[in-house]
Amino acid sequence: MTVLEGQNHTSDEELYELIDERILEYGQARYLPLKERVDLRSSLFDSFRRLGVLQELVDDREVTEIMVNGPDHIFVERKGRVEVWSKGFESTEQLEDMIQQIVSRVNRTVNVSRPVADARLPDGSRVHIVLPPIALDGPAVTIRKFPEPITMEKLIRFGSVSEEAAVFLKKLVTAGYNIFISGGTNSGKSTFLNALTACIPAEERLVTVEDSAELQIRAVPNLVRLEARGPNAEGEGAVTIADLIRAALRMNPDRIIVGEVRGKEALDMVMAMNTGHDGSLSTGHGNSPKDMLSRLETMMLMGAELPLPAIRSQLASALDILVHLGRLRDRSRRVLSIVEVDCYEEGEIRLHSLYEFEEKTEERKGPDAVVSGCLKKTGALKHTEKLRAAGVVL
Repeated sequence: MTVLEGQNHTSDEELYELIDERILEYGQARYLPLKERVDLRSSLFDSFRRLGVLQELVDDREVTEIMVNGPDHIFVERKGRVEVWSKGFESTEQLEDMIQQIVSRVNRTVNVSRPVADARLPDGSRVHIVLPPIALDGPAVTIRKFPEPITMEKLIRFGSVSEEAAVFLKKLVTAGYNIFISGGTNSGKSTFLNALTACIPAEERLVTVEDSAELQIRAVPNLVRLEARGPNAEGEGAVTIADLIRAALRMNPDRIIVGEVRGKEALDMVMAMNTGHDGSLSTGHGNSPKDMLSRLETMMLMGAELPLPAIRSQLASALDILVHLGRLRDRSRRVLSIVEVDCYEEGEIRLHSLYEFEEKTEERKGPDAVVSGCLKKTGALKHTEKLRAAGVVL
């Protein structure tokens, strides 16, 4: 089938015609059953226009994560469980061709000189790529799938959040509270952030800032989506998250959503929240609400040499609510706590607990254990000024 090489710029219809011609010629020389012809046609098209051997996994709605550790070691996550996949790429070159196809669609570059890159698929799935010599066993590709937007109602059905807490958070979003979502890797931060955006009033103007565009916001028509960009081959032309936050401030937004803060852009995010953009949302990696605040302090110090009391005062003024997510032993994703940022007092940021996850018993033992529990209310909201101003009743 080498005759098909170099056909990347033809239309889908023309490519299918060429594939059919080659399969017909191939079938005249040897016996080729109909099922094998159909499979060959599909696999050849996928290798040119889609993700080749991985396309089957991308189309599988049960698969939530695809992990490629070199051409012949592929793992998938289904329902929170990781398993080995029996198929693989024919060669390292075939895997590298697929990687270049992915990054070229979103105007990203990955090569030996820049071996790490983030990208996304047309369906919004997140892609992280690491090439040799950084990846010792061949190109490593991790695909986090977002098959469809998860609403707050679905999260309630999944047991990720209680109905009472969900209603409470909806009211806070509507009233314009600044909410920060924390959690570990793969705890569901982006999914939860996306669910919260559905509560934003449709008449508002929204600007999103992301490293790789993943949010699927459909309830707000007045929406501007911004995506960061890395440097080119000459090391120039980079547009950072911090650059985009500063640009967003000039776009007359009611709210700014920062997909995730990882570094000194945290300072720009906090400053934006403190300049009249109530209702802004963001996420970050942290092991607890208190740990998240410590990490935000560190990230803000990376952006400016400010006294720690000034940093903490700015944080306490900017953030209203911290929502912490986590994964339990049964691999389920849950809201573990919701806390109110009370005030900055005596050199510390005071937190006020509103909801805490209370674990009960495991319904089954072993690998199929199910952890049960509930999100228990532990306190009442102290600062209700924004609720009253927006006419929202708890």
